[in-house]
Amino acid sequence: HALYQTNLEEINHIIWKYNFGVYTKTKYVSSHYHILYYQKPGKRRTFNLESRYGTCEKTEDGRSLNYRDREDVWIINREYKPGKIKNKNELPYKLLKKIIQYSSNEGDLVCDMFLGGFSTATVAIGLNRRCTGFEISETMFRAKTREIGQSSVIKPGFMIPELRKPIIKNLENQGNSWTSHEEDYLFTRYRELRQSGQNKKDIIEIIGEELGRGRWSIEKAIKKMEKKDENRHPQ
Repeated sequence: HALYQTNLEEINHIIWKYNFGVYTKTKYVSSHYHILYYQKPGKRRTFNLESRYGTCEKTEDGRSLNYRDREDVWIINREYKPGKIKNKNELPYKLLKKIIQYSSNEGDLVCDMFLGGFSTATVAIGLNRRCTGFEISETMFRAKTREIGQSSVIKPGFMIPELRKPIIKNLENQGNSWTSHEEDYLFTRYRELRQSGQNKKDIIEIIGEELGRGRWSIEKAIKKMEKKDENRHPQ
């Protein structure tokens, strides 16, 4: 695997599940792609946690919309563009928007090593990012650069007005260091809720609301607490 010969670090292995896989009678239907999320080590990577859904937003049954959106299996349908030059590996705008929203900011440079149908470039421009890239097919490159250049729609930021606006709730203690009082409260309250039969996910949400902290801060503190317990009581 070429990636293993680099010093890049794997962050996530995402599965994109799409509609209408390749039909076959002799084996299972192939209906997914792999999206490998790697980073160059040494600097803090961009990840916009609430770019699409606020951490406080819930589904009708009380589950986190933010958590669901960031799970590593994405169900997104393919797109059909009749009358346009097609590239068999072209990705849907909905998928590219998601990647670019989470992993870059307006004005950042997005590079596509295989431009193909210029979908990534189009979405990057639409979300007010700069873009660059490479394409081996001169025919495809010329056709797509001409198409974008002549378009009256494809302008910097043209997709931004249609984006969903996340509901972001500022937490009282978000970003603040933990006090010893908070750690003691977490220790006691966590065990109390576990004994009452609550699952870990619900416990994190309850304690987060009580302490004015985000889910990830609570999860990290719980892991730290559990590690201390393991060190105190080794098996």
